[in-house]
Amino acid sequence: MKPFEYLEHTADVKFRAYGETPEEMLSNAAAALFKTMVDPATISVKEAWKVALEASDLEDLAYLWLSEIVFLFETESAVFASFAVSLERCVDETWRLSGEIGGERIDLSRHAFENEVKAVTMHQFQIVKNDHWCLQAILDV
Repeated sequence: MKPFEYLEHTADVKFRAYGETPEEMLSNAAAALFKTMVDPATISVKEAWKVALEASDLEDLAYLWLSEIVFLFETESAVFASFAVSLERCVDETWRLSGEIGGERIDLSRHAFENEVKAVTMHQFQIVKNDHWCLQAILDV
């Protein structure tokens, strides 16, 4: 199973990310998001950023996760190449995500940007569980 694939879309970037577990799916979705911006082969993991999120359901949590990555890119002037995710289903049925994102500060001599992701959209955003987990998202570029 491939980690993600890009789909045809008129103006924005649409992708599907896959995983055997929801954690793997979320990690692959983050990799798909970032690959739309910069070649991950040009990124060294020199620093780590911790992420802690909570949401009422897995779909909302996935949206928050991807949006947080865009936020960190913008506010930390950093590019990312590794995405570790741990999930917890709470007693009250909410979901918690603990993540660690690895990367480095932007170096324009090495990081050539292909697209600028402005936002993750809710349009056609969905998670489906069949034989494996699948997240579909559209990125506003």
